[in-house]
Amino acid sequence: MAGTREHVLHENCPLRRAFDLVGDRWSSILLYVIGEEVKRYSDLQKQVPGVSKKMLTQTLRNLESAGLVNRKVYAVVPPKTEYRLTPLGLSLLVPVRALADWAKAHQAELDAMGEHMTEDSES
Repeated sequence: MAGTREHVLHENCPLRRAFDLVGDRWSSILLYVIGEEVKRYSDLQKQVPGVSKKMLTQTLRNLESAGLVNRKVYAVVPPKTEYRLTPLGLSLLVPVRALADWAKAHQAELDAMGEHMTEDSES
C-alpha cells in the first residue's frame, strides 16, 4: 500500500493530474452541464446558478486549454459563442455522471453534512 500512496503523491500521477483538471468547484459541473450537447455561454450562465461571469469564463478557458472543451465564436452581432466537449471531455462524462448519480443517491446524507458544516462555522 505504501508504494501506491507514494505513487499518488508524485506530481505526474494520473489521478493527481486528473483531479488537477476537474477538481475545482466548477469544472465538473460545467462538463456535466455541457454533456453531449452544444451550449451557448448564456445557456451555461442560466444552467449553473451561483457562478460569476468571471469564474465561468475562467473555468471554460481552463477546460479549453486542457483539451476538454472546444469553443466556437461566430462573427455576428451580438457575439455568439458555443461550447462543446472534445472527445477527451466526452470520455470524462462517465465518471462525472457516476459522481452525480452518487450525489443524488446520497442527497440526504450530503444535506445533513451541509447542516453540520454550517452549524460548526457559526459556533
